[in-house]
Amino acid sequence: MSLRYTLHPINPNPELKPKTKPLAVSINQEKVAGKNPSEDFGRWFGSNLAGIFLQIQDIALKDMEEIRLRIERPLLILGHHRELFIDEQGRTVAAEKGYRVQREDVLQALERMTQSSLYAAEEEMKQGFITLPGGHRVGITGEAIMKQGEVQTLKHISALNIRLAKAVEGRAELILPKLLTKDGALHHTLILSPPRAGKTTLLRDLIRRLSDGSPALNLPGQTVGVVDERRELAGMWQGVPAYNLGCRTDILDGCPKRMGINMLIRSMAPQVVAVDELGHPEDVEAVLDALRTGVKILSTAHAATMSEALRRPTLKALFEFGVFERVVVLSRRQGPGTVEEIIVLAPTDRVHKEMVRGDAL
Repeated sequence: MSLRYTLHPINPNPELKPKTKPLAVSINQEKVAGKNPSEDFGRWFGSNLAGIFLQIQDIALKDMEEIRLRIERPLLILGHHRELFIDEQGRTVAAEKGYRVQREDVLQALERMTQSSLYAAEEEMKQGFITLPGGHRVGITGEAIMKQGEVQTLKHISALNIRLAKAVEGRAELILPKLLTKDGALHHTLILSPPRAGKTTLLRDLIRRLSDGSPALNLPGQTVGVVDERRELAGMWQGVPAYNLGCRTDILDGCPKRMGINMLIRSMAPQVVAVDELGHPEDVEAVLDALRTGVKILSTAHAATMSEALRRPTLKALFEFGVFERVVVLSRRQGPGTVEEIIVLAPTDRVHKEMVRGDAL
């Protein structure tokens, strides 16, 4: 089956000539809304690590993106395009002088993160991660316990990767007009980016803006249904979202997309369905079923470029079915959330690719 799209550039101001050098914006230039979710993250660690984090001076808590704990390896923090090895006094040092993470540091953290119930967290752990309140994702490695060819759980945990989620509002303001029809309806939109490039953060803000509406854009608020399979988008905790996803948003937490999309459409009648990280084969049928009901699709997927996305079978199938009308490609080139291109997809029998560059958030 051939792709049925023509790709056209968007120029937000046709009177202006395209810029020769791409513009970009990163989360460091934007207002972080509300309380920073990482401010109280010390409670997830034992006394050794919590004490170290209190002394760190070379990077602010709000700028941390990842904390990597590897047994018998130096404590490592990532943020602002930097890797920082940290010693017992919270100082940035060479790797060989960094604080050596102990087995008890990892076990204490895991005990706190699972509220002393590893058994209850097994379903998530066999996917290789758990999600904390606030939407922080903790990647886990160790020895996989297999049964009938499937991972049942992990034991002898060797490393944790804590990815700190951030709530950033205002990212959608400039990009949203390019994703709307003349009547104010959303084009079916896919956000592409490699890991840690801001796609979930942008998705959150688009959901919020669509839900609340925007008088400046003459955009009425719309009912948005969110299937938060990985529990990152809303950061739900006992039914309350940690992030502001708008006043007309309904959230289905921890439910597989293939089931959740159908459930939301039947029960909550959304105008827009938003999901994070399309990629499983069963996602194709769920999205196609949603299209038949007339809802708009807002989603993300892992890929650094359009060509990379087309090499992934699930995404290729969705493009071949003509699902998406807009594709936003993000990178980390100038920090998370750098908009590399916005692609307009129009149904056609031929493929013609022209990329938009220089239109950044």
